Amino acid sequence: MKSSSISPERALQIILAPQISEKATLIAEKDNQIVFRVLPSADKNEIKAAVEYLWKFQKIEVTKVQISNVKGKQKRFGRYMGRRASWKKAYVGIKKGQEINFSEIIKGED
Repeated sequence: MKSSSISPERALQIILAPQISEKATLIAEKDNQIVFRVLPSADKNEIKAAVEYLWKFQKIEVTKVQISNVKGKQKRFGRYMGRRASWKKAYVGIKKGQEINFSEIIKGED
């Protein structure tokens, strides 16, 4: 699947948020990867196409995508046991020397 074959509406739905943590920062510095929360139904090709579409003005080139499913934790709510929702995260590798500027994202159609 090429980045041009994804619809703009689907691209805006796939990437939910960047995942900011110590581990994500270390991975960004060491391996030039960005960690995103993504839609649970998204696959690697769609994630790659969505990232390249959303930051196409910065000419971001995705080199690889790794996906991890995060299981929801069991938590106690008063005397009841509950469960947090499961979610999916994607480790998106970008080309050496490139950097994603999160303030410059495509808001709508060209």
